[in-house]
Amino acid sequence: MIIWNIDSVLLYRQPVDFRKSINGLAAIVEQEIAASAMTGKVFAFCNKNKDKLKVWYLDKTGFALWHKRLEKDKLKWPDKEADDVVTLTAEQWQWLLSGLSVIAHKPLNYGYNSGF
Repeated sequence: MIIWNIDSVLLYRQPVDFRKSINGLAAIVEQEIAASAMTGKVFAFCNKNKDKLKVWYLDKTGFALWHKRLEKDKLKWPDKEADDVVTLTAEQWQWLLSGLSVIAHKPLNYGYNSGF
């Protein structure tokens, strides 16, 4: 199900204290992600148990916060990536919301020193 039209979602991989609301998440965007809160980008945050998701964004009239709680499962949150922020395509975002993994296999680079 598509909730809004988006090109990409910036997913913050570190667990977030879910007592934070719009202002607390705006502080994470500005200070930890080092992005401007006024860009209109969509940011996604997860709690430590990976059973809750918050989506924070700026639309034409103000900041908005969307919250989802899974009753039985956990989100397939990408926790083995090097960067704290992962940019997801609209398709990957739908995969995440549907319970699928959003990170594909890493491509292999074959070279003269690869040992093959």
